[in-house]
Amino acid sequence: MSPLIQPTALCGLDQVSNALQQSGYAVLPPALVAQGALCSQADLLALNPSWDDLATDTYLKDGGRYRKRRHSCFVVEGGTVLQTPHRAHWQPLAYNALHGGMQRWFEPMAPGIVHLPVWQKLLLWLAAIFSAQHSAVSASKRWFVEAHQFRIDTTDGIGRPTPEGVHRDGVDFVAVFMVGRVNIKGGETRVFDAHGTSGERFTLTEPWSLLLLDDARVIHESTPIQPVDAGQGAMAHRDTLVVTLRGGGFQEV
Repeated sequence: MSPLIQPTALCGLDQVSNALQQSGYAVLPPALVAQGALCSQADLLALNPSWDDLATDTYLKDGGRYRKRRHSCFVVEGGTVLQTPHRAHWQPLAYNALHGGMQRWFEPMAPGIVHLPVWQKLLLWLAAIFSAQHSAVSASKRWFVEAHQFRIDTTDGIGRPTPEGVHRDGVDFVAVFMVGRVNIKGGETRVFDAHGTSGERFTLTEPWSLLLLDDARVIHESTPIQPVDAGQGAMAHRDTLVVTLRGGGFQEV
């Protein structure tokens, strides 16, 4: 399988529902992300500088220093986005064997980001997409949303986007936005059928391209990154935005 996005993985806005139902995932290019969220690509790119102000993840059990992040939670219901009081990120060990079972308190997303109209539009759009797939949530139209800004760098020589390996997140749906790649190789996305043997691999390269996942149907991972130019002072990192949506409540201890 080619490491590049296959034409069959890409879909139009009117094909997202069918792709999620048939394969459990869908990929959208940046232009369609902007169109679906009723914003411009410039609006999306205006979020990018906030990735330069992420805090170091101090919970990495492999001893790594390669991950920075911020995390905030929201409830999306009835066309409104409400940010919840800041809370820990928690997953059961069944979904995250490396970092599950503990409360991880990350710095919240900056107010200047979560109050922007484009941020509200992104969450409302994702809620609309996934409500069409989830009859139980469609009735209440309430989603419990966790948003994670990630920067994986090569401080340790390599950076691991998913140190826990191939996994599910323990939610209903996942959206992974590729925000940017700087001076790296690797970072290939791999998506597998959670109940079979089929799988796909591709590399998201365009800023604000999007991978949508049905968390009950597929498992996923991203491969480690390395710098292309490892010279002194060379910067190398991969920035992503991961948004998870869950009906019924947040994952809690």
